[in-house]
Amino acid sequence: MDLLVIVFGFAISAFTAFSFYKAGSFKLKSSKETMLAAGFGWLEKLPVSVAKTIGLLEILGAAGLILAPIGYLIGFEWAIWFAVAAGLGLALTMVGAIIVHAQRGEAKFTLKMNLQLLLVSLLSAGVWLALTLV
Repeated sequence: MDLLVIVFGFAISAFTAFSFYKAGSFKLKSSKETMLAAGFGWLEKLPVSVAKTIGLLEILGAAGLILAPIGYLIGFEWAIWFAVAAGLGLALTMVGAIIVHAQRGEAKFTLKMNLQLLLVSLLSAGVWLALTLV
């Protein structure tokens, strides 16, 4: 059972980490003008540092979803809790994104993707939490 949970955990976490890494690296590397041109309308009235902070948090969450389970597998049993925290942290960023887009009237364009990312973030956290319970 543990092996199945680990394989599923790495599969869902790899997808989640890749998605958030791509989003986070775009936010960190791009200028405010580039992000505005890419449809980041919520950034109009905010300093670019907000997007850079979100990007950094997304990259750290992605790293936590991959590195923490590896630490667990090499014998650091406490490390799995970092993967759970990373998944929950990424889920919170998506809750924030859903709220911001809803307030701006953009939910009809962004809700589906935000909910999908919220779901895979929660799945990633849940599967590593399940490993501690097995």
